Amino acid sequence: MNTNYYPNPTYPNLGTNPIQLTQSGGIATSPSQNTNNVSNNNLANMQATNNMLALEQSYIENILRLNRGKLATFYMSFPDSVEWRDKTFTGIIEAAGRDHIIISEPKTGKWYLLEMIYLNYVEFDEKINYSPEYYPN
Repeated sequence: MNTNYYPNPTYPNLGTNPIQLTQSGGIATSPSQNTNNVSNNNLANMQATNNMLALEQSYIENILRLNRGKLATFYMSFPDSVEWRDKTFTGIIEAAGRDHIIISEPKTGKWYLLEMIYLNYVEFDEKINYSPEYYPN
């Protein structure tokens, strides 16, 4: 049975034992896995890339995370909606991910999961926390 689901011959065939990175950036191996196929150079590059991902995530996502707990107004546009062409949401920033924002509205107790793709901009009534460490020069 062919385990290569990618018909492109230039795409690497991972076989049945692909290399997996652990959360700490290390490589998970099992005793039955043959690691001789992967050079030390490749392992070092994979670990470096995994460690760099934490710093090179979406800028908006990181700024929103730094401002968790603050009240903000989110200006959204929904181009395919007749009813909700443009809409604002005001609430406390609870969490932010690569493609979403979670806010809570203190007055009503409602929580919203907003998709980042529809976000135009965010307005704060206080100073925005910002960390330049997320933005390499």
